[in-house]
Amino acid sequence: MPQRSPRARPSPPAPPAVADRVHSAAIHLLRRLRKQDEAIGLTAARMSALSVVVFAGPVTIGQLADAEQVSGPTITRLLAGMERDGLLTRTRDTGDRRVVWIKASPKGTRLLQEGRRRRIAALADDLASLDPADLALLAKAAELIERIARGAASSS
Repeated sequence: MPQRSPRARPSPPAPPAVADRVHSAAIHLLRRLRKQDEAIGLTAARMSALSVVVFAGPVTIGQLADAEQVSGPTITRLLAGMERDGLLTRTRDTGDRRVVWIKASPKGTRLLQEGRRRRIAALADDLASLDPADLALLAKAAELIERIARGAASSS
């Protein structure tokens, strides 16, 4: 009986090629899901800033500008509209009156949670069409992406 030669394993894809695909897919997915935010009347910029304030807040104007990677004047303009619409509140620091703390209002928190619920529901509807093996693979990929986001790509 002739012996079979072992099958050569395909070489893994190059990290830059994978990075390009993940980057592109993430952008397209987030754009698609952002339509759920529009349904509740929040722009992408407002939703992003509100997310920082709800999950990391209260924050200072400078901390929020840093988190959103925008200038102080840009975040100040955004905050003015959000405050006017009742999405957040500003309070002066009791120890240093120069410091202003930004906190989400109950309305802002509710809208953020509703937007998140809508995005997750829309994505879950799409994922429901995957076969179980693909869904398990995507769950593993999500773990890897979370690890990369934490800066721990090489840990096992």
